[in-house]
Order: sequence, then structure tokens, then C-alpha cells
Amino acid sequence: MNLVDAKAQFIQTWGSLGAQWGINRTMAQIHALLLVMPDPLSADDIMAELNISRGNTNMNVRELINWGLVERVLIPGERKEFFIAEKDIWKVATYIARERKKRELDPIMKVLLQLQQAEGDPKDRELKAFKDSIANINKFAQQTDRTISAFIKSEENWFYSSLLKLIK
Repeated sequence: MNLVDAKAQFIQTWGSLGAQWGINRTMAQIHALLLVMPDPLSADDIMAELNISRGNTNMNVRELINWGLVERVLIPGERKEFFIAEKDIWKVATYIARERKKRELDPIMKVLLQLQQAEGDPKDRELKAFKDSIANINKFAQQTDRTISAFIKSEENWFYSSLLKLIK
């Protein structure tokens, strides 16, 4: 497989994975393109490479910047904005995990806490079944939250332990 075909396949595959991460296909394709390119690309470059509109490009690049996956780069002498993706896949994974936790898990945990306060007759079997189910789901959500938080913090812990090794 030549480079052009390999790059196109990677971009398509990464785009398909995007839906599973909670982002749209085009956003993931832009990220994939920037991830494999050695130099920053302008919005015009992205539009041409992926055959998408300016509005679609700008909206998705802004969202990638919000997620921390892409950053603007200034190139001396150029008037256009250029963009580059974070290349460290460990950081990419932690940024995605952090953002998904914030957008998906945190809101449901808040609702679960409210639902646990459901009131009624303590002898009511339906209320007991409801509260037991919510408590079990909440327990799972809490464990998931701790696991994701540990994953996100592992990058920070690696940095600090590496820094301490350098100092010693």
C-alpha cells in the first residue's frame, strides 16, 4: 500500500472511531490528518485534503482545540492560521478521557445522586427496587470515575516522577 492510500485509510478509520469517542466523524478525520502530517496545516489545506467546507473545517478545528487535541501555530511571515495535533498518543488518550468524563460521566453522576433521594413509603417494594438499582448504577459510575481519574492523573504522575529522577 502506498503512502497516499495508507494515509486515506488511516483518516477514514480514525474518523469511524470518532463516533465511539463521542465526537463526529469529520472532527476525528481532521484530527487524524493533523496527527500524521509532519508540518502544521492551514484551514485551506485541511479543506482541500478532506474535501470539506470552510464552515465545517472551522467548527471542528475549534472543537479539537477545546478538547486540547489541536493547537494553533504561528508561522512567521504567514497571515493564515495553522494547526497541529498533539502527537503523543498517551496525551491524546488522556485528553479524550478527560473530556468524555466531563461531558458524559459527570452529568450522569449528578443525576444519580439526585435520584437516590427519591421519597416514598419505605415498605414500598417498587421504591426499594428503584433505589437499589440506582445505588448499584451509582456505585459502578463512582468506580468508573475513579478509574478514569487515575488514568488521567497517571500522565501527571509520570511527569513528576521523571522530574524527580532528573533532579537526583
